[in-house]
Amino acid sequence: MFERLNRLFQPLAAAIGRNKYLMSIRDGFLVATPLLITGSIFLLIANFPIPAVTDYFQSVIVNQTTQATLADYLAVPADATYTIMAIFAVAGIAYSFAKRMDVKPIFGAVTGLMSWFILMPFQLTGAPVGSPEGAAEVTLTGIDLSWMGAKGIFIGIICAFLSIHIYAWVNHKGWKITMPEQVPENVVETFSSLIPILIVMCAFFVMNLFFGFFGTNAFDFVYEFLQIPLLNLGDTLGSMVVAYIFLHFFWFFGINGGSVVGAVFNPILQTLSLENVKYFQTGVGSAHIINQQFQDLFATFGGAGSTLSLAIAMVVMCRSQRMKELGKLALVPGIFNINEPIIFGMPIVLNPIMIVPFMIAPIVNIVISYFTMKIGLVPVTSGINIPWPTPAIISGFLATNWAGAVLQALLLVIDFFIYLPFLKVLDNQYYKEETETPVAE
Repeated sequence: MFERLNRLFQPLAAAIGRNKYLMSIRDGFLVATPLLITGSIFLLIANFPIPAVTDYFQSVIVNQTTQATLADYLAVPADATYTIMAIFAVAGIAYSFAKRMDVKPIFGAVTGLMSWFILMPFQLTGAPVGSPEGAAEVTLTGIDLSWMGAKGIFIGIICAFLSIHIYAWVNHKGWKITMPEQVPENVVETFSSLIPILIVMCAFFVMNLFFGFFGTNAFDFVYEFLQIPLLNLGDTLGSMVVAYIFLHFFWFFGINGGSVVGAVFNPILQTLSLENVKYFQTGVGSAHIINQQFQDLFATFGGAGSTLSLAIAMVVMCRSQRMKELGKLALVPGIFNINEPIIFGMPIVLNPIMIVPFMIAPIVNIVISYFTMKIGLVPVTSGINIPWPTPAIISGFLATNWAGAVLQALLLVIDFFIYLPFLKVLDNQYYKEETETPVAE
């Protein structure tokens, strides 16, 4: 049966793993990851989960002219990363997709950005700041920064793919300016990109006109009819549970489930995280329980399957030397959420005994974490990007407050007891093999 299922799911996982669109989205978001992590350091300091610290930041006046506080200045690096994160993501996705479409990546990146900005609305409508209630609205030329963040992600993905498709089609048709051999290569590449970029520009200009004729714009259209429904679908307990069932089912066959499922699910989670950052900064909108930090910090501990508790149980409860030594070997990497020693050393892969707790433990974590946040016992994660190798309890405190750290500790204990009866079955088997006296011939 296992072999039949393996033959069924291996091609599916391989097809997802080779999909140029999903891989370009993954790589594009990875481009923005270092910026978000470094920006999150300042965001975390500015929103430190100890009120006395944040009160101090707000009390220190840095600029006497504007009365800007230290807290205002600490928010600037976050604005330079989180607030305009969509710019980095669009450039990264277009760059990655251009490589897969066999065109010059750097020109692909700028073409993707250019097409995105062509469709972006350049008008701001609203009452002036400080005006009385009911004051007349005015329209000004400018860019709504919300389009640079979470709201602009999905239209940015569409622009990156569509613009590079057009660019690659024109380029592969040979419609480009050729230069003499004596001209430097960088100049040749610049002029050869002119016609493809011009055609992309004209195509997006026509698209912008099309939406304008109907009294709207592409950003509002995609946000209302695509992004909001997708985020509402992803922001549910059911979607998270289903995603993790598939994720761990793939791991059972030795396929990296995080890469396969994450290629589809992570862009939604990352967008939800960005909306949380905006909500906690401005109070506009609502907080999402399900987001990237919820997945990274409360679904599993020690890697897929929440195997940190398993490693602890192996060291503390097992009698067989094989289990004890493997537990010791896996414990330190597990603290930093790396669990390949257990996945392939125990192994979890194709192990019908251990696959049961391997799938159950993360789902229990997700359900408990969701409802404790839903009823307010634990704060919703703020969206601040805590690096995934951050050890449990520390990461829970940084992402929420002391309640998040307590919740992580509680879940580690629960996972310990989920794994224990299944681990003892395997441990007894190995212990018997180690202590059995060979029969003399």
